[in-house]
Amino acid sequence: MAYVVTEPCFNCKYTDCVVVCPVECFVESESMVYIDPEPCIDCDACLVECPVEAIFFEDNVPDEWQEYIQLNAEMAKTCPPITEKKDSLAETGSDCANPA
Repeated sequence: MAYVVTEPCFNCKYTDCVVVCPVECFVESESMVYIDPEPCIDCDACLVECPVEAIFFEDNVPDEWQEYIQLNAEMAKTCPPITEKKDSLAETGSDCANPA
């Protein structure tokens, strides 16, 4: 099992979660970050850092976002890794919802 980044991250891309990951399992697309399920060790570090509550344990992903489980795995194979904090899309003018 692994953690999964879901819909609330889309067009927000806060990277607070990235810097606390002890196994560097995050990858980055233009519009959001994803978790590579292979190296994820279910440590909970990223979960508490996400200001938009976009990260869920795989078994707890809400029904409406179930497709993100497969999407995270697929994107992990094609997107570059990210290990450092960057400005979020919200901070650069995105239409992202305000952080929780």
